[in-house]
Amino acid sequence: MSDRFDAKAFLSTVTSQPGVYRMYDATGTVIYVGKAKDLKKRLASYFRLQVGSRKTETLVKNIAQIDVTVTHTETEALLLEHNYIKLYQPRYNVLLRDDKSYPLIFLSADSHPRLAVHRGAKHAKGEYFGPFPNSYA
Repeated sequence: MSDRFDAKAFLSTVTSQPGVYRMYDATGTVIYVGKAKDLKKRLASYFRLQVGSRKTETLVKNIAQIDVTVTHTETEALLLEHNYIKLYQPRYNVLLRDDKSYPLIFLSADSHPRLAVHRGAKHAKGEYFGPFPNSYA
């Protein structure tokens, strides 16, 4: 994988649908996971002349491959992104690494079920829905 990533060729094949993308470095390690309402627009934003931050510039320089998963909705993309970040723990993702920052809705398995906002580990018996971007969503 010593060749530079061909962004132009890649972007010509990407759809404008919602989805999740995984960026890999030359060793095949996932270095970033992101989601988009419009994959083509979002991914193209990484390859502009001015990307906005030094961190993003460094990320882009390290890209060797990008995989895309198309979803039906933005919500589905958010959930898939969250799961991929938990699975891969990418170096450039910071916000979604901490479970405490994203609330879930918890429905207890008691005879009289209780509905509550939950953060952190899933120890109690019941159903969990989410994650949500904040407690107001």
